[in-house]
Amino acid sequence: MTLVERIKTLCKEKKTTIAELERKSGISNGQIRKWDTSIPGVDKLNAIADYFDVSTDFLLGRTDKKRYYDLTEKDEQDIQKELQKMLDGLSTSGHAAFDGRTIGELSEEELEDRELLKASLESSIRLAKRVAKQKFTPKKYRN
Repeated sequence: MTLVERIKTLCKEKKTTIAELERKSGISNGQIRKWDTSIPGVDKLNAIADYFDVSTDFLLGRTDKKRYYDLTEKDEQDIQKELQKMLDGLSTSGHAAFDGRTIGELSEEELEDRELLKASLESSIRLAKRVAKQKFTPKKYRN
């Protein structure tokens, strides 16, 4: 996928036009379409990346990760392991509302509560992992 194609895709996702993007990012009218045959300046590329909140490497096609702090497949696996460990700890601790009962022994309301708790924990772990990546990724590895 070329630079212009990636920009067009991002415009569709954000429901904006290339002309509007050029106006908002301070790029002259019709300039982006010329990037199929010419090379944009670093300042213009950074302006586009900032507008869409993506890395310049993503725009240039060097990576499929839009942001350096996006979660990888390994991160997703780690989240599922941590979530399962937490749920197992709740089931066996005796302090939880489930008191070590198996899923078959829980009422329908308790099953719904368990699913809500699971979704909440997963969301919290995911958010914490993203924040940690943003905060602790060395600057030389960003973008």
